[in-house]
Amino acid sequence: MSRKNYMILFVFLFVMRGIAGDQKQLKDYLSNLPFTMPVLVEPQFPPHNVNIVEFGAVPDGHTLNTKVFADAIAACAKAGGGTVVVPAGTWLTGPIRLESNINLHVEKGALVQFSKNIDDYPFIENPGGRQNRYGRAQLISAYKAKNIAITGGGIFNGTGEIWRYVLREDLTELQWKALVASGGIVSANGEEWWPSEKAMGAEIFFKESANAKKMLTKEDYESTKEYLRPNLVNFIECTDILLDGPTFENSPRYHIIPQQCENLIIRNVNVLAPVYGKNTDAIDPSACRNVVIYNCMIDVGDDGICLKPGTIAFSQKPGPACENIVVADCVVYHAHGGFVIGSESNGGARNVSVHNCVFIGTDVGLRFKSARGRGGVIEKIFIDGIQMREIVTDAILFDMYYSGGAPDVEARKDLTIRKAEPVTDRTPQFKDFFVKNIVCNGADRAVVINGLPELSIKNMILDNVSITSKRGAFIADADGVQLNGCRIVPQSGNVFNIIQSRNVTIKDGIYPAPADLFLKVYGERSDNIRLIGVDLKQVKKEIELEKNVKADAVRQE
Repeated sequence: MSRKNYMILFVFLFVMRGIAGDQKQLKDYLSNLPFTMPVLVEPQFPPHNVNIVEFGAVPDGHTLNTKVFADAIAACAKAGGGTVVVPAGTWLTGPIRLESNINLHVEKGALVQFSKNIDDYPFIENPGGRQNRYGRAQLISAYKAKNIAITGGGIFNGTGEIWRYVLREDLTELQWKALVASGGIVSANGEEWWPSEKAMGAEIFFKESANAKKMLTKEDYESTKEYLRPNLVNFIECTDILLDGPTFENSPRYHIIPQQCENLIIRNVNVLAPVYGKNTDAIDPSACRNVVIYNCMIDVGDDGICLKPGTIAFSQKPGPACENIVVADCVVYHAHGGFVIGSESNGGARNVSVHNCVFIGTDVGLRFKSARGRGGVIEKIFIDGIQMREIVTDAILFDMYYSGGAPDVEARKDLTIRKAEPVTDRTPQFKDFFVKNIVCNGADRAVVINGLPELSIKNMILDNVSITSKRGAFIADADGVQLNGCRIVPQSGNVFNIIQSRNVTIKDGIYPAPADLFLKVYGERSDNIRLIGVDLKQVKKEIELEKNVKADAVRQE
């Protein structure tokens, strides 16, 4: 055997050994789950490499390489697929579109820098019959592709600063002055910065059109195209996807949003954005099935890992929009929520496992949100082994009244105001949540379960949950809540507030804070509230019933 052939064989065997190791690790993540998870296999690619330099790419950060990326991907696809290699250097580009059987491999030391010229992103009709039919081309996209990947240790920077508006309240005075001096335009009230006057005017146009229920035309969208922010990675109706290794940062909008995709592996990626970046969600599987996300690090300005159970594609089998999802070994720093489902839940979600994750400094820890008109059935959700620290608002939140505000705004709602409305097919339903082995050191509210009077949140089981917070737990319009062996330690106020809820059991647990009141119950519908083996020696007063609560609504056993 020649030396050249020997080296090819050595490299091939080395790569195959790595693939086998990765596949075993993947198998471990999909084992011992509380539901049956389909077998996921990593995408495999032919041993055919294409280097973008061979097509004339220039790594100087000034030369636009959009056509080079397109030509390299097309040539590799025409040859039957393989790997498109992006070596070390700064590669300025516009949109990149992946095709089937392509692995876009960005090596360490490579920075894919997306252009600051918004005209480099064509105004297009969005594929797949999206609700917003027109917009800018996504930074990295694929449509109905099979067997695709983005791998390597490089960085994709979305140049989000040329697209996003910024609120003055989110910056220091020095940062605000620097931003205003950089260009753009400030709103009349001096509280918002926009990249351009057209972008600012477009937001007003869209709000007025929504209020007037105006049907927007292609011309309407095109006239407001400076406002239409693209996403960094957007795959639609794709199957067999792997994201492994890169850093995705500074997106104009969402960072990674696969929509109506199946068989998706996301691992070892970093997602970064300024904490003030609006709508900069990190990883948002939308109507996706058979998904595993692990070993990821996130620090962004909106939700961290968020399932969006919207409308499924015609090509997908009927059933829950988000199904068979595993999230493990991820760390989330700044984000509106560490792990989130919603706010759209109309497609439904089932069989979701989240375990062994750490959330530090997120606005909410575990966040499940929906609202009337946006709802579906969210069920069989399993949360195990979450460590949290310094959560800004709620450690654990189930909210059927989500109104679109930031977490600190949503947290100010009065939970005692309840008014039933007719049940429709868009009334959200949350049921069968199993949450255990949670530790949170520092939050505003420990637990909030905020259901609807016409359709309660049902069957919520919390085992071994330990939370130190400013305020205690709030349970409203729930049916079938169990807290077993929990430790809730509020700094002030009541440990538990139960509002129009029934079949609530608090069993054992540790409540060491010298609270003025352990349990306060509101509402004539509250009933069958049981305290089993709960030590109340530390509290000044055990139970208080509002005047319209039945005298026997609470039992101590």
